Amino acid sequence: MTLTRRGFVGAGLAAASLYAPALHAQGGRPKVVVIGGGAGGATVARYLAKDSDGALDVTLIEPTRTYYTCFFSNLYLAGFRTLESIAHTYGKLAADYGINVIHDWAVGVDRDARTVSLAGGATLSYDRLVLSPGIDFVDGAVPGWDVTAQNAMPHAYKAGSQSELLKAQIEAMPEGGLFAMVAPPNPYRCPPGPYERISMVAHKLRAENPTAKILLLDPKESFSKQGVFEEGWSKHYSGMIDRIGPGFGGADVSVDPGAMTVTVDGEVTKVDVCNVIPAMKAGRICEIAGVNDGNWAPVSGHTMQSRIDANVYVLGDATNQGDMPKSGFSANSQAKVAAMAIRSELTGSQLFPAKFTNTCWSLIDADDGVKVGASYEANDEKIASVSSFVSQTGEDAEMRKQNYEESLGWYAGITADMFG
Repeated sequence: MTLTRRGFVGAGLAAASLYAPALHAQGGRPKVVVIGGGAGGATVARYLAKDSDGALDVTLIEPTRTYYTCFFSNLYLAGFRTLESIAHTYGKLAADYGINVIHDWAVGVDRDARTVSLAGGATLSYDRLVLSPGIDFVDGAVPGWDVTAQNAMPHAYKAGSQSELLKAQIEAMPEGGLFAMVAPPNPYRCPPGPYERISMVAHKLRAENPTAKILLLDPKESFSKQGVFEEGWSKHYSGMIDRIGPGFGGADVSVDPGAMTVTVDGEVTKVDVCNVIPAMKAGRICEIAGVNDGNWAPVSGHTMQSRIDANVYVLGDATNQGDMPKSGFSANSQAKVAAMAIRSELTGSQLFPAKFTNTCWSLIDADDGVKVGASYEANDEKIASVSSFVSQTGEDAEMRKQNYEESLGWYAGITADMFG
């Protein structure tokens, strides 16, 4: 019997549950393969192994041995964090939870045979597959730029070496130089992320190169936490930051990495550093697995099961799930719902209604932290927001400091939740 449901729209959980006894009848533990070791993948692997008490055979496939969190990487650019402080490894997942951690690239998925192929030549079988690959970039999204140009014009939206490169370029800017950012269109990973980055670059330049300027080229009419960001830029970095929105050419931008120029609505400008953050899509393995619908992978909010195949779950940035932003907190929250659903299917444990939370903190300047967040519940159509909050302009310094300190506690907590 094959459980593939290419037309799955919500009944997959019941069908998969009916199949669970047959899995046990074959002998051995049911196998769950997780592809991607970030906020979604590492969390779901840990919870599956921890909460099943050894009843599940969990394998985590992640090509990098050291994972650098994209969240808090902007703080590294400004000097609030070291690179080592956002670096994490997978040893505890293997040693403490019995997870089979394989550092390799997943290059193929056969959903009918329920196998995953690795670049190193191995083939793994699964009863359930979890995809949490994060994002890749849309080819041609910014004319003149592709990943072969990422050394000249870094994206730094996958943290690690790109973060180091961008920081080094900022530090090498000439006195009074120009830093440019090409911001992404919606939807994309971490909606406040580009604007926190502008803040952190401004913080660094104010201290080290105070006559430098920042040019923000933005295709969007508005952005997350816009009011508090713009208030903060005026307060802390007056005269340093110019934002060009779509009405003035922000949606008509091309770049020339060789010449180090940006062209805005036909006007060419020479820049010293250019941070290009292109349009995004689900990580490549989702396309390989055939679970994408356009650029993203549609899922049922009740379980995080793919709407194309009930044996496959998709988490985090790669998903098209409804109202939740693409963030590390979201991925971590979704991972716990998926882990509960998979355990229910494969071990008969209790399944509770899916509920989710998310908060995104951003730092504007030292001790000036702001946040946005919401609570969510699943319905048959999507994951829907049921309540929300956002920092307001005019808040006092103590509240902003508390926000920043809260974010530090959250970072320590979520990384422990991911990696043990």
